[in-house]
Amino acid sequence: MDKTLIKGVQLLDHLVRAGAPCGVSELARQTGLQPSNVHRTLQTWAELGFVAQDPGSDAYHCTLRLFEWGCRVADGFDVRRAAREHLSRIARSTQETIHLSVLDGAEIVYLDKIDSPQPVRAYSEIGGRAPAHCVATGKALLAHAAPSALAALPAPLPQPTHKSVRDLDALQAQLAIVRDRGYAVNREEWRIGVSGLGAAIFDQHGQAIAAVGLSAPSSRMDDARIEELGAALAATASDITLALGGALAGKRNERLHGAQEAPRRQRRQPAPAGAGS
Repeated sequence: MDKTLIKGVQLLDHLVRAGAPCGVSELARQTGLQPSNVHRTLQTWAELGFVAQDPGSDAYHCTLRLFEWGCRVADGFDVRRAAREHLSRIARSTQETIHLSVLDGAEIVYLDKIDSPQPVRAYSEIGGRAPAHCVATGKALLAHAAPSALAALPAPLPQPTHKSVRDLDALQAQLAIVRDRGYAVNREEWRIGVSGLGAAIFDQHGQAIAAVGLSAPSSRMDDARIEELGAALAATASDITLALGGALAGKRNERLHGAQEAPRRQRRQPAPAGAGS
């Protein structure tokens, strides 16, 4: 493993996440590296065109080359291109914020989004992350993932709000409901005042590769509207799946979860008010 490369990438990551120009001393404090190493590494990134130095303050900032690379990576996802028309359609019909997410370890990453035109709306950003077990798209993807995906979640589960799912057993019960219902629900498990819905998108092998989500202020998400929008979102996810030449949950989901699903169905209670997201 190339430690020099790792430190260089970590330094660039700190500069990206800072969101503002940073000086050598500040970055040295944040990373634990020697100022001389920070300066040398930044000079290398500058020569490659990824960072630039402000002549007035000598602070460094990221250039648009990173944005260019990020856009090319995002455009490389067939699901992003295939989903865009469908995302636009459900955004117009619901007037709420719609996003496309993928699972990355224990988190989801927002790959695309369309903002609600309403003055009060839910907030997310392309490239942003959220704990998969706290948001609807994350739960939709975990519900159809291999058991190893659940095993990779942190223990104990982080609880961003008092409504977040508390343990793996409770999460697994929620995921069983997601598989039966076709969509996941979040009621303020990631952000107080914000609720969401999510439904999985499948490839030709029946694997969940992405999820379409809807976020809105909880004041607009009573039970009746959740049921209405959840059905619409599940239909949109199915349309995107078919546009990709994919298969719906199908036999793969039965093979992965069938063994543990039967006993759970016998004892499962109706979905709790705070389930989902």
